[in-house]
Amino acid sequence: MTQEQHFDVAAYALGVLDERDAARFEDHLIDCPACAIELESLLPVVDILSDVDADALVATEQSRRDGMVLKKMIGEVKQERRRANSRRLYSLAAAVVIFAMLSIGALFAGGKLLAPDPQSPQAQAPPRSSKNLDPLPLAKGGLGGTPLAGEVLTNTDSRTNVTASVGFEPKDWGTQVSFAVSNVKGPLTCRLVAVRTDGNSEVLSTWTVGEKGWGTAAQPEPLLLQAATALPRADIAHIQVQSIDSKGATETLVRVP
Repeated sequence: MTQEQHFDVAAYALGVLDERDAARFEDHLIDCPACAIELESLLPVVDILSDVDADALVATEQSRRDGMVLKKMIGEVKQERRRANSRRLYSLAAAVVIFAMLSIGALFAGGKLLAPDPQSPQAQAPPRSSKNLDPLPLAKGGLGGTPLAGEVLTNTDSRTNVTASVGFEPKDWGTQVSFAVSNVKGPLTCRLVAVRTDGNSEVLSTWTVGEKGWGTAAQPEPLLLQAATALPRADIAHIQVQSIDSKGATETLVRVP
């Protein structure tokens, strides 16, 4: 008789022993009253366990363990977030202080160094970029001294008496078109059209003219606007200022050149 065989009582009662071990335990049971008594005492427990849903028991136990793990994990996440928020707030506060110090230093120490000389050409006329639209006004020339950029052309229509000056400024992306319109009376809806060398046209801008008009006795200043097109300057044959009525019909007020 071995000590291991005494430990097989519960396993035998539950039916988890294989055939060889079960036969060996039964042989041992014949000569061991102690194991026989223990086996008899386990039979009621076995009957009770036979009615237990093993899958439900495992799921319940797993849920209990998972719940404990989840609760512990949530606690760790909360604590880590609290530490991270504290570190972030301290870092943000330090960054704000440093930025404020640098800004104040730049205002007092750098302002005078970075400011251009009022007598320098750079201070009097900012450099023009070939990538962006130039601000208006920019250069001398155009309608009645109206400042326009680039190649400036002017024409007055003999029928409508509308005058327009157009400045063509080549850019990396196409052509900047600055224009001034005068002696135009409203109310009108107008548009600027670029006519290409191949005969096709492209609308560059639209606007409205009020009752006072532009370049008139009621409003002497000319209308000054700016447009852009992808067309190279060499592909633009001429520019037209057109009026548009409520039905969409157009009339050319002036052509440049």
